[in-house]
Amino acid sequence: MIQIANAPCSWGALEFELEGKQIGYAQVLSEMVETGYEGTELGDWGFMPSNPEELKSVLNEKGLQLIGAFVPVSLADEEAHGKGVGLALKTAGLMFEAGFKTAFIVLADENGSVDERTKNAGRIKPGMGLTKTRWEVFAKGAEKVAKAVKDKYGMRTVFHHHCGGYVETPQEVAKLMELTDPSLLGLCLDMGHYAFGGGDPVEALKKYYSRIWHVHFKDYDPNVGQAAVKMSYDYFKSVEEGVFCELGKGGVDFQSIVNILNKKGYKGWIVVEQDVLPGMGSPKQCAANNRKYIKSLGL
Repeated sequence: MIQIANAPCSWGALEFELEGKQIGYAQVLSEMVETGYEGTELGDWGFMPSNPEELKSVLNEKGLQLIGAFVPVSLADEEAHGKGVGLALKTAGLMFEAGFKTAFIVLADENGSVDERTKNAGRIKPGMGLTKTRWEVFAKGAEKVAKAVKDKYGMRTVFHHHCGGYVETPQEVAKLMELTDPSLLGLCLDMGHYAFGGGDPVEALKKYYSRIWHVHFKDYDPNVGQAAVKMSYDYFKSVEEGVFCELGKGGVDFQSIVNILNKKGYKGWIVVEQDVLPGMGSPKQCAANNRKYIKSLGL
């Protein structure tokens, strides 16, 4: 059975410091349950309790599973690898000790930290990418994190390609998959980020299915994407303008994606993500609408 989760970013608890007051975790988890979700991701370190017993109690009380945790690391910077391993192990340890031993480390670049990539999200040119040497450093760092987590806790790591970071375009996703060990590092396919980065999520699902251990359902509004090109939006402005819209209102072909997942016998989780910032509408209503849409797809 495919199970459906949501994530704190859908309530504005993002990995970025943007203006607006965040909703507390207690309200977020309550609203997840009320809108029909069975699991959650951890969110940024410190958003939810960082004591394993407290975290376990909070989630058990709500009847929610913990699916994974986003861990950003500046992988193109070799000096950042040690700190990244430390953060990944701390995060994995919290989930493991709270009893969620099959949760994923959702590894990503330190998105939004490099001006050129942040300013040109959705319109990345080849010259804005990594050199051969830096690609090797990046891949080595990703494998180093994944191996440390696997060795200590037996938990798996997936890489989350992401606009505003060094792995955004289809070509960059392909390069990272080519450079990394498929038994060590999986792929978190995020439908919205793949589309915003210039790719077709349906084709990516077919191409990388054996590497896809974790799935994010995020939609992409091509009208906002076109405005981003015309108006030179940076990544944050695109998000604020609603480039990641409610499921079914953008350009991602979710019905074909669900059909493929069902045909392949996918047994993992689908995590809904819609970056709803303060002032963009009701996160609870968006979550309810997204769950209703997924039900219309047969899940």
